[in-house]
Amino acid sequence: MEHNQPEKVPYSLSSLNVEQATREWLEKRGVTIREIAELVLFLQQSYFPNLTIEECEASVEKVLMKREVQNALLTGVQLDILAEQRQLISPLQEMIENDEGLYGVDEILAFAIVNVYGSIGFTNYGYVDKLKPGVLGRLNDKSLGPIHTFFDDIVGAIAAAASSRIAHGRRLDQEQQADSSDMELPEDDEAK
Repeated sequence: MEHNQPEKVPYSLSSLNVEQATREWLEKRGVTIREIAELVLFLQQSYFPNLTIEECEASVEKVLMKREVQNALLTGVQLDILAEQRQLISPLQEMIENDEGLYGVDEILAFAIVNVYGSIGFTNYGYVDKLKPGVLGRLNDKSLGPIHTFFDDIVGAIAAAASSRIAHGRRLDQEQQADSSDMELPEDDEAK
């Protein structure tokens, strides 16, 4: 007797769908691209005084296009939601619900994001994670209700990665300008 089993369809997921879901969940959890860009500006403005908020927003947008970033954000948001719904096993439920200081998996997940643009991301992330400026202060405020144990670290990591991306890009621009000016001959030498 033959058993007719349905043919297994190969797994397929649209990268566009993943990116769209990432952006939707960022918004659903109450964070805008502009707020993350403000963190980027906070991190880089002393190094690049002419840096604009628009440039920071563009860098955040580029970071959000990376699949590793999308994966980390979606995973962290899901864990925070499950904690809000009290759906995690104990004692994990209590650790995430209270953002326990000895629980560091939220930072480990954030490291997957900061690592995308090099080691400077780690120092940028550590700095904003400690100070909690702007949107990070709001996300970290336990009195407001939602659990953001993972989400606040992810938002800080996105800002740190976007900041690192700008630092690397600006450095490359400076080096290319220096190289091109070295190649140009002074006016007096051209006439000879």
